[in-house]
Amino acid sequence: MSVSVERMVKVFERPRSLTGAHSTYCPGCHHGILTRIIGQTIDDLGIVERTVGIAPVGCAVFAYRWYRCDALQVAHGRASAVATGVKRARPDLVVFAYQGDGDFASIGTAESIHAANRGENITVIFVNNQVYGMTGGEMAPTTLVGQKTTTTPDGRDPALFGYPIRFSEMIAQLEAPVYVTRQALFDTKRIQETTKAIRKAFTNQVERKGYSLVEVLATCPTNWHMKPVEANRHVAEVVTKVFPLGDLVNRG
Repeated sequence: MSVSVERMVKVFERPRSLTGAHSTYCPGCHHGILTRIIGQTIDDLGIVERTVGIAPVGCAVFAYRWYRCDALQVAHGRASAVATGVKRARPDLVVFAYQGDGDFASIGTAESIHAANRGENITVIFVNNQVYGMTGGEMAPTTLVGQKTTTTPDGRDPALFGYPIRFSEMIAQLEAPVYVTRQALFDTKRIQETTKAIRKAFTNQVERKGYSLVEVLATCPTNWHMKPVEANRHVAEVVTKVFPLGDLVNRG
């Protein structure tokens, strides 16, 4: 009796542009998925040798450990400004800023808006999990009405704290950006759509088209006090009603 053994082929592996370092992300959050998507995009475009990542203060503060490209860790809110400086000094480089909602849409509001308004040829990844993830779960500019955080224990009251800011819609009103989109990672389809958006944003820069912003709705099971599956459902059923998915600007 003969038994045929088919050769096993590996079809999924760590992107070459990612190191083997373990991340400091909480289990179940979407930062890990997004980090991998960016790494795979860098691989697919063959740009690792000329890519520079800008890591802010936030959950991605140690991103420079996870990519094999050059990277800078910068002051809270200043990632878009530093990305601008690097790109203007070395236009041949591919520069991306990886920013959370507190970093991009709160302390970094001025830098974020003006980099977009100038149409800087950079790629910005904006992670929106509606809370300050790293510093203790405080209210963020994107915190939903009624959402409980460590600084809004009774829920966000718009009479006291205003409404969640749709920052991508604000950026979309400017004339210079060539691509502004909002995506998510709560299921396979959304992961695929986010992958396409990340690739487009990087390709726009490689082709010197201008400023691209990819907002990604992400979970924060730790500070939301939810299990990962519940957190995914929350994004799909609740968060997307406040922050609708899809392209806001596509001039590429």
